[in-house]
Amino acid sequence: MVNLSVRNSHNNQALNEATDWNVIETEFNPAQLHHKETVFTLSNGYLGTRGSFEEGYPQDSAATLIHGLYDKVAIAYTELVNCPSWLPLTIKVAGDRFTMDSGEIIYYERRLDLRLGILSRDVRWRSPQGHTLDFHFERFASLADRHVLAIRAQVTSLDFEGEVSFETSFDSTPQTQGVPHWKTLNQGGVDRIIWLYNQTIHSEIQLGMAAKLVVEGENAPPINLANADTAPTLSTTFQVVPGKSVSVEKIITLFTSREIETPIAAALQRLADEPRYSTLLAAHIAAWEQVWQDSDIIIEGDRQAQLSVRYNLFQLLAVAPRQDDRVSIPPKTLSGFAYRGHIFWDTEIFILPFLTLTQPALARNLLTYRYHTLPGARRKAQEAGYQGAMFAWESADTGDEVTPRWVPHASGNGELVRIWCGDIEVHINTDVAYAAWHYWQTTGDDDWMRDYGAEIILDTAVFWQSRAIWNAERQSYDILDVIGPDENHDRVNNNAFTNVMVQWHLQSALALWDWLKQAYPEKSSQLAQQLQLTIERLHQWTEIQELLYVNQDEFTGLIEQFEGFYQLEDVNLADYEPRTQSLQGLLGIEATNQKQILKQPDVLMLLYLLRERYNYKTLAINWDYYSKRTDHSYGSSLGPAIHAILACDLNQPTHAYTHFLRSALVDLEDVRRNAAEGIHAASAGGVWQAVVFGFGGIRMTKLGPVACPNLPPTWKRLKFRLQWRNEWYDFDLRQNTDMEIDNPPAEVNLQPAHPQIKGVIFDLDGVLTDTSELHYLGWKRVADEEGIPFNREANDAIRGLPRRETLMQILGDRTATEAQIQDMMERKNGYFLELIETITADDLLPGVANLLQELRDAGIKIALGSSSKNAQTVIQRLGVQDKFDAIADGYSVTQPKPAPDLFLFAAQQIGISPSQCIVIEDAIAGVEAAKAAGMWSVGLGPIERLGKANVVLPSLDRVTWSNLHQRIANSQELAVLSRS
Repeated sequence: MVNLSVRNSHNNQALNEATDWNVIETEFNPAQLHHKETVFTLSNGYLGTRGSFEEGYPQDSAATLIHGLYDKVAIAYTELVNCPSWLPLTIKVAGDRFTMDSGEIIYYERRLDLRLGILSRDVRWRSPQGHTLDFHFERFASLADRHVLAIRAQVTSLDFEGEVSFETSFDSTPQTQGVPHWKTLNQGGVDRIIWLYNQTIHSEIQLGMAAKLVVEGENAPPINLANADTAPTLSTTFQVVPGKSVSVEKIITLFTSREIETPIAAALQRLADEPRYSTLLAAHIAAWEQVWQDSDIIIEGDRQAQLSVRYNLFQLLAVAPRQDDRVSIPPKTLSGFAYRGHIFWDTEIFILPFLTLTQPALARNLLTYRYHTLPGARRKAQEAGYQGAMFAWESADTGDEVTPRWVPHASGNGELVRIWCGDIEVHINTDVAYAAWHYWQTTGDDDWMRDYGAEIILDTAVFWQSRAIWNAERQSYDILDVIGPDENHDRVNNNAFTNVMVQWHLQSALALWDWLKQAYPEKSSQLAQQLQLTIERLHQWTEIQELLYVNQDEFTGLIEQFEGFYQLEDVNLADYEPRTQSLQGLLGIEATNQKQILKQPDVLMLLYLLRERYNYKTLAINWDYYSKRTDHSYGSSLGPAIHAILACDLNQPTHAYTHFLRSALVDLEDVRRNAAEGIHAASAGGVWQAVVFGFGGIRMTKLGPVACPNLPPTWKRLKFRLQWRNEWYDFDLRQNTDMEIDNPPAEVNLQPAHPQIKGVIFDLDGVLTDTSELHYLGWKRVADEEGIPFNREANDAIRGLPRRETLMQILGDRTATEAQIQDMMERKNGYFLELIETITADDLLPGVANLLQELRDAGIKIALGSSSKNAQTVIQRLGVQDKFDAIADGYSVTQPKPAPDLFLFAAQQIGISPSQCIVIEDAIAGVEAAKAAGMWSVGLGPIERLGKANVVLPSLDRVTWSNLHQRIANSQELAVLSRS
């Protein structure tokens, strides 16, 4: 077996794996009891049960939590309650009760099989009386039937002859961190069955559960029932001899009044109909097999990464609700009490991308939960004096705000600490809208958007209109007194993440509204009346998104996290090492608030969510500023995965891998020393994003997902699949480098990023040759035939546009039928084809031939990215077809420039990440397409037309590769350079 690694871990307990599917513990350490209870959690989309022992253990933190089963509690308003456990199973050997803290443990192994969803344990135990026996426990929470749970226990005697007894019962009134929530309505037993009927004290949710013991074998001993009215218990006793094994099966059924009117009747009826353990197990395994078929990730060359990735995915797939759209995934899944089971932005931003692209039906459930909580969001907005819907920062069953406003100080000194998140961490509104929008864009689920999503996105946009304030002095809109993702700083003004995401939100809401009016006019009329979507309101949305204040340096691209951030004290985080707690915990809340110390990425999170809007230069300058000011080790667990993705975009694979491991091992190795509280669900979702969007380099285009991989050097293969608009895309990415990676340190000092260029994409017209003159002559001839004025000045204004758009510009206000349009385009193309027959190698523009050869000599991949459908013919006539590794032309994609699709397709063909590509263009549409694709751009022509490019040159004459590469590097400090 291979050690899973103890890097970044404060303990030496190895979690091992043998098959890339099993998390294995080979030594029981009581000091890690609560941590390992988290690690070995089982869930099935309905409930989750911590990995406690069936027989119990002193001071264990056993818990079973059920989605949506909340009850009133002080301070936090409501919490998920600890439900009666289905685990209890007592085994006695000659009167000695088997426990892990009695007798002698000779051998121990606990195994979580991720592929099958089974938790097992093997123990060789010598009793206090000296009897030696082997114990095997196995259990699962059925994924095939969410109301069914099962345990099998087997005992094999090695040297003992005598009685072995099994006993099971219910803990009818478990507490939740010391708080009672249950009262028993009824309990009892008959024959081999016992039952429990409970109700929560305040919310009055009823729970019914039933259990039976099944004994294998023809001469099975009887099942005995005791204390039926007070504490129903089932037991059975075997006579064993050395070498003989005896076993029992415990089948449990569980229902609540959330899904059925009489849960105890349902539990008893289901239990009576249930088959044997082996049949239930087969159905459970088949269900997991189907899930893994669509959601597995295969990594070759790194077994630590393989197992840790699968573990994180397992916990998300296990906890995602399958038959319930009125619940969501808490930040600790159903594995612990932290955060009281409340729902945060973790689900929408970190978990949903994984489910949207691999299990869209589960993503739909989670998003529909937010629709059902809109009434609570509207109540919150109204109570705060705003319009529309204001989603709760912490939500539960109704959508009302359940963030505590005051909590006791962690020191226990009796002081209360004000928590502002529920009042002003308002970016949750855009987070929900963002997830809804991207679910729709990915799945094409128009029905859901019509029935649910549109109302979410539009009514939260109404809120932003009432939250933005006009600043007459600056002539801009402000959003004041907020908390961004970086919760080290509260009550700030114009938080960049919030403001830019609000811009995106309003832009998207307007686009959605245009679609809804055309596609579903009746629905749009209904929502217009319901949400008061007047023309004036829509116009104000446009104005707010255009004028919302964001402090971004127009030359460097650096974005201030919020107004006044630069005036805070700048500190060197390395001065506080070594440490074992967050910097906020070390320095205090107020002191940290006055320093440039980030709990998690804020501006960088923005750049990630809106990757298509920001280029390499902007990302690099902000990374260099903010990454070194972030508490990576003990800040937020949400940060490392995002840093891993952005490090990939910046071509920093070593740093990306370090951040990835921080996230991937956060629970397995307890790297933050808080895994005992429960699974880090958001981090688990971030792990998937780091692998797929970071190392896999997946970018979503209008044609579907495109991969531009940036694999860690030790990874030989990365394989996964994604579903986009009901079609599956299988990605099997291979390593094409022999580089090796050293084990990175736990803390890294990231150096300023510089572009590593591996690919150059050339436009055709005006870059390689002047076919623009031939295009002009072709269009001029058509225009003359139609009697339409057209000259060179008019032609300059439409350079770079596709054929149809060019014709539309030439026609202007003139009307033409589709047949006439097609005829004119065909005539123009015919004239152009006649003209290109005259092209020869002599028509290459100055400097092109030398630059192409230098690129080949330097090992740079070369692609053509031209909207022309005659591109292949032209480069053949020019005699340079052998210089190009790939050609992307008018036949390759459907969306023309300035959409990024053409250049993304070219990058995919040459296998280079977009951020490692330069585009050389002569048209503004091409420069904008390169920017949208996340690529560097070189504009050829006047700076007045091409000033948005990273570098502007009059031509390629006398341009060398080394010179061009240096200019690109320098453009990180200066947006545009011109050459005399």
